[in-house]
Amino acid sequence: MGTMSSLGLNLLAQVDLSGAFSQLGGARFVTGTAMLIHMFFAQLFVGFAIASPVLQAWGARTGSPRMDRLAHSMTRFNVLTFSTGATFAVLFVVLLVGLYPRVTASIFTHFFYLTAIAMLSMVLALWGMYTYYYKWDRYAVLNKKRHITLGFTMGFFIWIWMVIMSGIDTYMTTGGGPGRPEITGTNITNFGAALQGLFNPMFVEMVLHRTFANLSWPAFALSAWAAFMYIRSKTQADKAFYDWATSVGLTWGVGFLMLQPIIGFAMAYAMKSAAPENPAPGADPGGSFQRLTEGDSANLFLINLVLVIVLFVLSNIAMFMGAGRHPDRGSRVPIRFFGLVAAVAGLYAISPLAEFPFLYMRYIMMLVMVLATFGAFITYMRGRLRFRYGSPGRAYRITLLTLGTVAAVVALSMGFMKSNSRVPYTVYNQPDYTVEPGPPPDGFGQ
Repeated sequence: MGTMSSLGLNLLAQVDLSGAFSQLGGARFVTGTAMLIHMFFAQLFVGFAIASPVLQAWGARTGSPRMDRLAHSMTRFNVLTFSTGATFAVLFVVLLVGLYPRVTASIFTHFFYLTAIAMLSMVLALWGMYTYYYKWDRYAVLNKKRHITLGFTMGFFIWIWMVIMSGIDTYMTTGGGPGRPEITGTNITNFGAALQGLFNPMFVEMVLHRTFANLSWPAFALSAWAAFMYIRSKTQADKAFYDWATSVGLTWGVGFLMLQPIIGFAMAYAMKSAAPENPAPGADPGGSFQRLTEGDSANLFLINLVLVIVLFVLSNIAMFMGAGRHPDRGSRVPIRFFGLVAAVAGLYAISPLAEFPFLYMRYIMMLVMVLATFGAFITYMRGRLRFRYGSPGRAYRITLLTLGTVAAVVALSMGFMKSNSRVPYTVYNQPDYTVEPGPPPDGFGQ
């Protein structure tokens, strides 16, 4: 049996898939599509896994049964969709092994122990999730503190997995930073070299960015889901719950969205500082940052900047419409003012005048947009205590559905832009690892 398995693996490793997808957009397109689909579900999973126990604990503290119901719904979504995201993760790994055998073997070997820790964290997170979900009816009543602890176990270990994966991802984007040696036969199994690659110049910023992003856009997805479920609701109690859930998702999403431009600026600065001292022939001297802002990815950078502005504008519109639940409706006036300031500042940041009267005017305008949104957010939060839920307007629901869709597009497009910034390398500045499909390994049995 062992001989048969070994023979099968050897044959699989020697299958050349480099031309198999030429009619489907190329190897990069197929591999990237599989990864983006996986990331769509993975980001929702991480966000809901972290947020669910927080909501439940908040509900236990305030005595709100709605929080418990919403936390249960989010966990149920993770249980039902985990297999879909995992399927595309496996497909992605299979494509990597078949199309990029050299880089896959090198990365997996170099970061073997760290990857093992990440997989152990995933197993523990899944144990926490399934125990948390299937013990809900019993533990949530008889032992709520233990139940909430299980939920935090799920969120903590999936966050550890995300941190390690972010380190490997940023290593591939930066090449490890200035002075970082290439992966060679002498250091490929060195744990110290792997740690040095993990803690590269972009590591901290990327972890913060992904943590906040995985709490922001899934919250917008939650508000869009609640807006859709409101339409299907039959009872007034359900309508009130889903209307309330749209407000929770909106406030959670906007709260973390306001941090993203600041963290994003820090991450771009870290990417710039990670430029290699001696770039390989054909590589941009400014590192992946040079390609991101001036190379082939520059258009993607501008498109994503526009989408971020759209997110902020839609968020302000949604808060303005949602403030109509207040019996006095007075909070809509300051929200409208702050929203207009945010929209004007955002439009200026993406206009041809963005660098007038000086270079950094674009960033100043984006900061103004964030601060204006913060003013609208504080006003909206103060009014929420008196909101009357149960009858949101159609325009409000449409805005939330649009906001959730745009947030998903931004999340996936940002990942695509970052990965594209290191092209033509899969590991930046290491010519042996390119985005072109590689030949299969040989020499088995020697």
